[in-house]
Amino acid sequence: MAKTKSAFYCQNCGASSPRWIGKCPSCNEWNTYVEEVISTGPSQVPAWRATKGDAIGRQATPQLLGEIAPDKLIRTTLPGKELNRVLGGGLVPGALVLVGGEPGIGKSTLMLQIAMRAKGMKILYVSGEESEQQISIRAARIGTSNTDCYILTETNTQAIFRHIDTVKPDLVIIDSIQTLFTPDIDSSPGTVSQIRGCAGDLLKFAKETSTPVFLIGHITKDGSIAGPKVLEHMVDTVLQFEGDRHHVYRILRATKNRFGSTSEIVFMK
Repeated sequence: MAKTKSAFYCQNCGASSPRWIGKCPSCNEWNTYVEEVISTGPSQVPAWRATKGDAIGRQATPQLLGEIAPDKLIRTTLPGKELNRVLGGGLVPGALVLVGGEPGIGKSTLMLQIAMRAKGMKILYVSGEESEQQISIRAARIGTSNTDCYILTETNTQAIFRHIDTVKPDLVIIDSIQTLFTPDIDSSPGTVSQIRGCAGDLLKFAKETSTPVFLIGHITKDGSIAGPKVLEHMVDTVLQFEGDRHHVYRILRATKNRFGSTSEIVFMK
């Protein structure tokens, strides 16, 4: 039987406290602590492994640094040379990429364009904000098609991982991370606990299966990624999608990139 406990989390940086406090000692923001209820069971098995069995996944063992061959990263070339350039030359297997931007700037359209134009790749596009019909209408407006692009409207991470196990995609796109929830955490989607828990499960899945994952994230009024700062620390790459929704051109830049430079800025139409 699962036990329940509550803690207070800063909605700005993700710091926790056993009681409510007015000023966060970590980020110095005021009135950002919210109580969240967390369900804990006897075993904390990541949702994606619970659907497949504990024996699935890479078993890590200690290795001497001198015995590790510095293999060159094998990158996957995505449609659009601008996106590949800002990623550092292509998409690295097992990379977790966070794409942030204002509402209506075109994040979902950009990711759907990638899914529709990535020929030869099996794509699973998971949407927690739109229905299949809405996505189909946008896909028809884009004007291209991909016979290996699967659409899933789901927010439960356990159900998502079951479908991933069935489809076995080459690339997973999550729209958006703020809409996902895991039943292991008894709090609303978008809270610090849910975002951190869901991102952690997706990170384990990406690294142990070498499947790249794109996460779409919303931003706050001050232009930062909504949710705890730990989300930006967990991912490999943070892409910022900027521009005026009333104009044609957009700016895509990397504010963090473990596999390339952060000095690249590209203009997209």
